[in-house]
Amino acid sequence: MYKVLVVEDDVMMSDMLSMYLSEEGYDVKQAFTGKEGLQLIDQFMPHLLLLDLMLPDMNGITLCYEVREKSTIPIMILSMKSEVSDRVSALKAGADDYLCKPFSMHELTARVEALIRRSIRMTSEIKETRFLQPEVDESIQLDYERRQLIVRGQAVETTFSEYEIMKLFLTSPNKVFSRDELISAIRGFDSFVTDRAIDVHIVNLRKKIEQNPKEPKLIKTVWGFGYKYSPNL
Repeated sequence: MYKVLVVEDDVMMSDMLSMYLSEEGYDVKQAFTGKEGLQLIDQFMPHLLLLDLMLPDMNGITLCYEVREKSTIPIMILSMKSEVSDRVSALKAGADDYLCKPFSMHELTARVEALIRRSIRMTSEIKETRFLQPEVDESIQLDYERRQLIVRGQAVETTFSEYEIMKLFLTSPNKVFSRDELISAIRGFDSFVTDRAIDVHIVNLRKKIEQNPKEPKLIKTVWGFGYKYSPNL
């Protein structure tokens, strides 16, 4: 049974989410403050986090950053805020999806299922070797077992979406990917993944793997089309 942690201070909303997801077969726990949410992540070890941005003791964005410091758990933001700037801030903080209130419970469960399915599939992949070894660049690797990016020998935490994009780049070096192809790689359904969201993920990945993110040498922009990964020779 997959586990979902709901961090939502609105008791009625939290109870509704918990009841609906429980009926769908998920093991659900509720937290009503950010502090309680952080404690339950360690204790409950959920497969997915549903996170409200407006919490009584801290901003949801702050909580998102704190979760990302120690976990790659998929995070879906649930919020009344619908501005693009709010969504971009959530993505930069490490969120994998963003759903505006009010929303359809059918859409919520579809997104929850897809995020968990992709996360479980990746973490359960059985590889003969722990690392994906690019033929021409051994400085950037993936640790499949821990779902970590290895940059010049150092483990670097990534979001679920960043990991999926980097996996695509590493398996197809020098291939030019359109934004639509990158969107398809990290979402199998209609979701909040737009061209702008892809650009944010690329900016975050450059900060993690480039020697100088302002002058990227590895992840290159192909203007008017998308991006490509050009490993060091």
